Amino acid sequence: MILEGIVTTTNEDGSPNISPMGPIVDREVSSLELRPYQTSRTYQNLKRHPEGIFHITDDVELLARCAVGSPPVSPTVTPATAVSGWILTNSCRWYAFRAVNIDDEEPRTTIRCEIIERGKIRDFFGFNRAKHAVLEAAILATRVHLLPREEILREFARLEIPVQKTAGAQEERAFEFLKEYVQNGDSRA
Repeated sequence: MILEGIVTTTNEDGSPNISPMGPIVDREVSSLELRPYQTSRTYQNLKRHPEGIFHITDDVELLARCAVGSPPVSPTVTPATAVSGWILTNSCRWYAFRAVNIDDEEPRTTIRCEIIERGKIRDFFGFNRAKHAVLEAAILATRVHLLPREEILREFARLEIPVQKTAGAQEERAFEFLKEYVQNGDSRA
């Protein structure tokens, strides 16, 4: 099963890199299989130093911003103890991991990781259609270089319905941010 969340790794300068990622996990989250592209900072960091933290979060605004490379200026993090890495203090749960096998024969690398330590910070908010719509919109927004913009915007129009019906302020901000990102183009290209 793929479990969407956020992975933090450590950049060369010691700062945290924050990337949404959906590793393959079992029900107990006893291990992770990450599949980053070799061009990603997450891959480069794990190749250099094979430790990080996988976070379960309901903060879709953080997820949306990080998905398109616009994380908050200073995300609140605390150093991990079992591995060299960073824990997002607003996450629900976290899993410190160490890569045990990196298969980078393909452009999309397979990294098998063992869980070293786990922790709970707060309860998960619960299921909300707007949060799920923002998650799907964030995934689509990362595809602006692969899919026609019109196709992505059609999907956004469909996803906007549950956002309008069920969103709180955080979900509204996140969806608008992603919509503007797609409408204005990928400024990083």
